[in-house]
Amino acid sequence: MLILVALRNLMRHPRRTFAVLLTVAIGVGSIFLFDGFNTGIMNQYRANAIHARFGHGQINTVGYREKVYEKPWEHWIKDARKVAQDVSGLEGVQQVFPRVEFFALLTNGRVTVSGRGQGIDGPEEAKFFYTLNVEQGETLSDQKDGILLGRGLARALDVKPGDRVTVLGNTIEGTINGLDLVVTGVFHTGSREMDDVMFRIQLDQAQQLLDTDRVESMALGLASLEDWDRVATAVTRAHPELEAVPFAVLDKVYYQHSVDWLKQQFAVIQLIILTIVLLGILNTVATAILDRKQEIGNLRANGESFWDVMKMLAWEGLALGALGSLLGLLLTMLLVFVGLRNGILMPPAPGLTRQFEVFIELQAPMAGITFLMGLATAATGTMLAGWRVARMRIGQALRSV
Repeated sequence: MLILVALRNLMRHPRRTFAVLLTVAIGVGSIFLFDGFNTGIMNQYRANAIHARFGHGQINTVGYREKVYEKPWEHWIKDARKVAQDVSGLEGVQQVFPRVEFFALLTNGRVTVSGRGQGIDGPEEAKFFYTLNVEQGETLSDQKDGILLGRGLARALDVKPGDRVTVLGNTIEGTINGLDLVVTGVFHTGSREMDDVMFRIQLDQAQQLLDTDRVESMALGLASLEDWDRVATAVTRAHPELEAVPFAVLDKVYYQHSVDWLKQQFAVIQLIILTIVLLGILNTVATAILDRKQEIGNLRANGESFWDVMKMLAWEGLALGALGSLLGLLLTMLLVFVGLRNGILMPPAPGLTRQFEVFIELQAPMAGITFLMGLATAATGTMLAGWRVARMRIGQALRSV
């Protein structure tokens, strides 16, 4: 009965009802939209970290990342081929990328600069690491004597695809060794720190330069990010001398800190929006209820208790919250799927060198959460606004004009 009375009361004042519905819809829609925007940015960061640098995670010998060794190659992975075969057979693992990193000098015959090299399995990595953004030439694939240069490194050497570059480094025994390579392309990941020093060559070329058959690490490409914990446990169980580290730890400064910052920012903005919505509802509903003093007085005079009146107001608030929240969610989905389906072009983030597109990714669980937020806020605002009027003496309420 109270539900029907509450709905009739809302229909008696269409303008005020519409004002509250619009307030709730804008608040709920804003929170839902901003969460989708944040999710899109975080997924973009994650894709860049996985498909440009680390894969879903990396295998090293235990403790290798936490310590600095005088001769780090002594702590690299032995029997790399067998380990790679074992790991490839684990459920959820699609690709294994053995790698060697080293420092070397690069020269074009006129200019010599230092760089950080990475020996990779070119044909395999070309398929998985697709966010490198090769801006000139082509990525390192099956070119035996190829070298892929970071944008800053290519500028420092003043070279372009097809030019020759000599890489000079030390073997693990300390003797000088060199490689004469051809530039296949110039890439950028968006991270200036990486683009200014990084270059990539074939793994066998790097091992020849260093005179070793070991690998420093193995990056993993999984079927799904959710497979990581199971794969990491299986790796350490089969090879106790190894440890598996997820990409979020490997890229903590760029990825994990960014995600933590975005989550905290969302929590603050969410609180601000809910406060504004609550104040808007209080203002609109309080005005409406003040005009309904005689109506509430008549209800009390006819035997309705204070709590009966509060229940009626609560049902009014819940109805406003449900309809307003539903309207906000529908308008947001319409905006995203029609107006923003091509994404939003964002300027370079701190530490990045390129623009990137963010696609707003609306999440079904968040739709439910924001709906409940709108429901609770509208009901709370309505009850707070009606509390004082419902507690008035019956005679005083009936004399109100």
